[in-house]
Amino acid sequence: MKKLEIIEIIEIIFTFLLIFLPVRFFIFEPFIVMGESMEPNYHTADYLIICKICVKLQEPQRGDVIVFIPPVEERKYYIKRIIGLPGETIYLRGKDIYIYNKENPKGFKLEEPYLQNEEFDLGEEKIQLKNDEYFVLGDNRDESFDSRKWGPFKKERIIGKVAFKISPLGKLIKIIKSNNL
Repeated sequence: MKKLEIIEIIEIIFTFLLIFLPVRFFIFEPFIVMGESMEPNYHTADYLIICKICVKLQEPQRGDVIVFIPPVEERKYYIKRIIGLPGETIYLRGKDIYIYNKENPKGFKLEEPYLQNEEFDLGEEKIQLKNDEYFVLGDNRDESFDSRKWGPFKKERIIGKVAFKISPLGKLIKIIKSNNL
């Protein structure tokens, strides 16, 4: 190899790293789903891209699916859906969730079109969120370890919001193996 070719390769690698590293560490992060808590919408081995900067530029919204560090396991990331926003009161009753806030002091029943299982029971509980707390639940309510067990948590624990799902990693591996790639 000529000296000029080596310099070109080094420049390409440097340019790639200059672009890739900030994107990877400050904007997007890959995440692989483990467990049944978000079924039927997200399954074990689903490969997701998390937008880290999204939660810094805009407040997380009800219904957003987020990845965060739970208050009970400091070394793990969890994936759940935001149900309650800062300052709200959440009332769980049976399979229904009622939200009380400044805009709706009389409350409203939360519509959850992303749920398919109507058999779960949330019990009965009233939760008052502080001005910096969020309340999250898994979509598979019977199989989710979530805010019902360990309570609300602060925004600083949120890593990012799910931007998109690339492909179930398990299916991708099967395709590669079956095609001898």
